[in-house]
Amino acid sequence: APQRGCAWSSCSGVAAGLALSLAAVRKARRSSKRTMSAITKCAVAEKTATTEQQEEARPVFPFAAIVGQSEMKLALILNVIDPKIGGVMILGDRGTGKTTTIRALVDLLPEIETVADDPYNSSPTEFDNMSDEVRNRKASKEELPIALKKVPMIDLPLGATEDRVCGTIDIEKALTQGKKAFEPGLLARANRGILYVDEVNLLDDHLVDVLLDSAAGGWNTVEREGISVRHPAKFILVGSGNPEEGELRPQLLDRFGMHAMIRTERDPELRVQIVEGCQQFADDPKGFRAQYSGDNAEFAKQIIVARSALNDVTVSPEIRRKISEVCSDLNVDGLRGDIVTNRAARAFCAFDGRSEVTDEDVKKVITLCLRHRLRKDVLDTMDNGDKVMKAYEAAFEE
Repeated sequence: APQRGCAWSSCSGVAAGLALSLAAVRKARRSSKRTMSAITKCAVAEKTATTEQQEEARPVFPFAAIVGQSEMKLALILNVIDPKIGGVMILGDRGTGKTTTIRALVDLLPEIETVADDPYNSSPTEFDNMSDEVRNRKASKEELPIALKKVPMIDLPLGATEDRVCGTIDIEKALTQGKKAFEPGLLARANRGILYVDEVNLLDDHLVDVLLDSAAGGWNTVEREGISVRHPAKFILVGSGNPEEGELRPQLLDRFGMHAMIRTERDPELRVQIVEGCQQFADDPKGFRAQYSGDNAEFAKQIIVARSALNDVTVSPEIRRKISEVCSDLNVDGLRGDIVTNRAARAFCAFDGRSEVTDEDVKKVITLCLRHRLRKDVLDTMDNGDKVMKAYEAAFEE
């Protein structure tokens, strides 16, 4: 019996030793996996940072070198001066420089001050452009780290899902830390910048609704998986598309502040000029940009001055009345047309360096503001832009 007890004790010791060895091996494997995971994450982060630096280093076609497309350029400039105009819908032929023009305009704009560790590009000084978290930190007298960033321009791909656009629960934190955390989406990244949707007429209607609601309200609210988050989402929404591939519903089209129609240049001289400019830019981007640096700087200065002077621009009651008269004669539904036309006329006046809106200012912008708000009549062959100008002449030149 003593011998059996001794053998049993010896076997138990061996088993315990094996168990401890296995546990140590498992622990080492887990540690190794965590280390590899950390290394992989660091490598991915470094690669992402390098990619972002490379993208930032890519030269952008100078805005001043873009030939033609005056409607599109004017609509974009006015929205940059007064983002409350409500964005731009650009419809027209393929290959007419829509994306190039938007990127060129963003390149003109000065860098913005942001809170360095805030994912929403919150401003450290402007209360309206702060997230709730930054407001709380500001109220508690915390010193906020400040960083300068270029105005963000976010491309929204057609295949984007609603949770990627609005934001969703952070799965990694939920699995590794057991915490409910919010992972910001594209709307958060676009705050205080431009959100560009190519082929917006092919985007799901519910996603367009989400974008327009956020752009109009300036805030994005997410309620999902037990998370309730509200963050600023003030951006200029720019949509483009080819009407041959499908049209937006009138209810959605009406939500865009301005509507620019762009067509392929038919003048052979202008076409040659465009081709030569593209070739020169492809051969020597830095040299080509240097040729237009002075004109670009002048454009940028004009936009900055117009932004600061916007609140001083006035519209006379008589001009306001005539704008509303035009909208009424055209049977424009709602009051968005009246509001946007007034805003656009003020922005154009500020861009021109004046403080009092004239009839001519209204004439420059009224077609962009109203052509997409008219009711469709299949029997009417008259262009919507011509209808708007006819109504303008009746009200302003009587």
